[in-house]
Amino acid sequence: MSTPDVPRDLSHDLARGLQAAPAHLNALHARLAAAAAAQGVLDIAYRTLDTPVGSLLLAATELGLVRVAYDSENHDAVLQTLADRISPRILKAPARLDTAATELDEYFAGRRRSFDLPLDWRLSAGFRATVLHHLATDLAYGQTASYGTIAQLAGNPKAVRAVGTACATNPIPVVVPCHRVVRADGSIGGYVGGPDAKRILLTLETAA
Repeated sequence: MSTPDVPRDLSHDLARGLQAAPAHLNALHARLAAAAAAQGVLDIAYRTLDTPVGSLLLAATELGLVRVAYDSENHDAVLQTLADRISPRILKAPARLDTAATELDEYFAGRRRSFDLPLDWRLSAGFRATVLHHLATDLAYGQTASYGTIAQLAGNPKAVRAVGTACATNPIPVVVPCHRVVRADGSIGGYVGGPDAKRILLTLETAA
């Protein structure tokens, strides 16, 4: 991944600070992120967030939240994919994700039942995008639906497997609640974050 162009004095400061204390490095990094954002060359900002389902990678463009990734997806690989598919101008810049982090903290604490975040849907297309939009708008907190039911909502009742694929490749899990889609027999089915994470999310919502 490449780093956005920034003023030469900031680049010099960053290089000079490589041997400095971590606190100094953090300050330099914050200056770099702020300069990149101010100059409009920060296409993707990211941060991590510790949650009951493990460390989540959050990434956002100027349009909104574009990616939520579990540890099991390999955060470095996810960042590389974002660089390849959207832009190499990507930097750890938590400020852009403050609202997303706050809302997720509230969700995991049982104080939030829906998210009020702008979303960037560009990583989903076609029928998969249709499925995910229905999950975001039609499947409320604490509710579950079968893959077949979601296929019907998406306009193709026979596309049960395609619904499963859409859920498995959901780029914004938790916020776009594919964890609420279960098998017709009531068993939880697969999940991008693993069955334990899915069970934690479902238990959190049914307990509220």
